[in-house]
Amino acid sequence: ADGYVGVMIDDLVTRGVSEPYRMFTARAEYRLSLRSDNADKRLTPMGIRLGCVGATRRAAFEARRKALDEGRRLLESLSLTPTEARRHGLAINRDGRRRTAFELLAHPDIDMARLAAIWPELGRLKKDVALQLEADARYAVYLERQEADIRAFRKDESLRIPSDFDYGAVPGLSNEVREKLERQRPPSLGHAARIDGVTPAALVILLAHLKGPRSEKAERAPMAKSA
Repeated sequence: ADGYVGVMIDDLVTRGVSEPYRMFTARAEYRLSLRSDNADKRLTPMGIRLGCVGATRRAAFEARRKALDEGRRLLESLSLTPTEARRHGLAINRDGRRRTAFELLAHPDIDMARLAAIWPELGRLKKDVALQLEADARYAVYLERQEADIRAFRKDESLRIPSDFDYGAVPGLSNEVREKLERQRPPSLGHAARIDGVTPAALVILLAHLKGPRSEKAERAPMAKSA
């Protein structure tokens, strides 16, 4: 969920390869989060924690992050009603609800330049900061849903599967899936999800069985850090 290198390593370790491996964006379940425009925001803090980001780059990153935070706060402090927006030529749903400038940027025909004509202070934002805030606003609604999915996934992926778990006692699993699970013996539901051929339907069946009264030995495993 944090970077394509994590997707690649996860694929190679848990699925194996029978032919040359290619990193497709479609392999990432959360590719809305893995965009080129937010790569520094996602990965530079990890580099800082690991000690592989130099002082100059760290200072530049912190300055940019501060500018983005201040720009976001400014956008969220400015708002219009639908009637006020209409006076400025902005066509939005006339539902009576005030919308912040950040919310207005989510509309495909509204950009920072149009909002700066209403609020001149937005025109003082640096171009790269303005472009990043526009992108963040466009994706905001979808990212909220995706982040909820990531939290749910990480919650369930930590569910431990006992090493002596009897997959034969789980009704509804296909023979193919059962054989793969018995052969690889995944230590958690998250590992099971990344075995090639283990379908989402099979994971739902397995999850229900692990959380049921017959799975008293199942317990939460410590959450592994994402790559």
